[in-house]
Amino acid sequence: MTDDARDRGDGMPRMVITHNVVDVDAWLQFKSERAESVAAMGGRNAVDLVAHDGSNAVAVMADVDDADAMMAGLASPPPELAAVMEKHGVRPPLVAYVEK
Repeated sequence: MTDDARDRGDGMPRMVITHNVVDVDAWLQFKSERAESVAAMGGRNAVDLVAHDGSNAVAVMADVDDADAMMAGLASPPPELAAVMEKHGVRPPLVAYVEK
């Protein structure tokens, strides 16, 4: 756990997941639905990020209970999550970064 995580008082590592999307503006319209999906996988405080260069690269940052469980869920998403990802225009691959 980092000093930042201790300062937040939650002991949860922060994770950033990057990927491309079909349409950034359409993807941004699903912020609350995406936050619900992240929460269902043990994450909270989800934040959406978009590439400054105007490309279709995006990221989702969240505090997670269990980074390994989050990665397992993303690697082989249950049907409900797969449907949400498709609706949001997510394009694999997803790359995850975990706060150490």
